[in-house]
Amino acid sequence: MKILIGIDGSASAATALRTAEHLLKPAGREMNILCVAPAYRHGPEHGRQEYVRRILNETNRILEKARRMAARDQKLNLLAEIGSPSAVLVDKSEDYDLTVIGPRGYGASSDGGLGPVASRVAENAPGPVLIGRELRNEDGIRILAAVDGSLASVHALEALRDLFNLSSAEVCLMYVTETPWIQLGLEEDWETYSEEDQEKSESGVFEKELVREGEEIVERARDLLSGSRAAVSTRMSEGNPANEILSEAERGQYDLVVVGATGARDLKHRMLGSVSAKLAAAAPCSVLIVREREELG
Repeated sequence: MKILIGIDGSASAATALRTAEHLLKPAGREMNILCVAPAYRHGPEHGRQEYVRRILNETNRILEKARRMAARDQKLNLLAEIGSPSAVLVDKSEDYDLTVIGPRGYGASSDGGLGPVASRVAENAPGPVLIGRELRNEDGIRILAAVDGSLASVHALEALRDLFNLSSAEVCLMYVTETPWIQLGLEEDWETYSEEDQEKSESGVFEKELVREGEEIVERARDLLSGSRAAVSTRMSEGNPANEILSEAERGQYDLVVVGATGARDLKHRMLGSVSAKLAAAAPCSVLIVREREELG
């Protein structure tokens, strides 16, 4: 298991490293800590050599600090490059099982959201990306996995099963049924219809179909995690997927949210693919984002 961890000397990157070590399976992992120094862009050409010397010294200092912080019972490699941090991380991520990055880089404010490097990596890296934030539970890990039956969400569950230590984890599989007027362009006063009229209407039939499909999807997701030793529960919700998942992540005090980077593009699933960026930016915990493998390249 090859892990790439981007680090820049910031507290955010240090937290991401510690969180990744805690969440990932300890056996057979190879941690590759990468510090990318910005390229020399301004000033006279004769100053380039001195800049490179100084920036590499600073890069080596950051890497050595990360080495001291990292767990010692694992294979550890220190890597240094000069260039665009986001471009280098995106380019290298294809060769790793997982890329880990903090939500905010060096010098950024402590406000929420993602910094520019984290945003570009989360959006463009072809492999799985973990946005690492502080853990919220001292005993055990609580994981919220958004599922919709798409290849992206299936691959996300497979990455969770294969890379993360689930031996003492609680995993909640969450399926969100989108409200009918979002799907069919109905007015929101559809909810004021009588229960009988709702059930007989086109939207009512469609909603029942979504619920049945959701139950089947959740059961298939549960099968994917069988044998993982995780305590698996399920949750069905209705509404806007991004809002529902974020609300549950906060309410349930989860340590990790898992989501596919792109969902199916049909009518029933068009929104889950769009929420991965919202979750990465606004979730109160770490977020694992996994793309559909067919989209790689």
